[in-house]
Amino acid sequence: QVQLVESGGGLVQPGGSLRLSCAASGSISSIYAMGWYRQAPGKQRELVAAMTDGGKTNYADSVKGRFTISRDNAKNTVSLQMNVLKPEDTAVYFCTYGLGLRLRGAEYWGQGTQVTVSS
Repeated sequence: QVQLVESGGGLVQPGGSLRLSCAASGSISSIYAMGWYRQAPGKQRELVAAMTDGGKTNYADSVKGRFTISRDNAKNTVSLQMNVLKPEDTAVYFCTYGLGLRLRGAEYWGQGTQVTVSS
């Protein structure tokens, strides 16, 4: 079983930036896309961004142009650069992997990292 460990969350003012990172303890097969979900209090978990082994990406409309996902296949890591953060980006962010750019069938999740955007 692959363990996923996220880091990089924190408190930031609106308009600020954060970079999240996720490291997998083992090798992630190239058939899987890796990516990020988030869950805000009282809301359902939503897909934020995903990236295939080949570099194709998918972003939620709410983060397009502000967030950038990247992946290092050799190191089994995925990162999320978040710029121009808004209060509505406040959530716990989870790393996972699954099939296709919607990360279908994702079974393994990190513990999550809290992102709080507030003045």
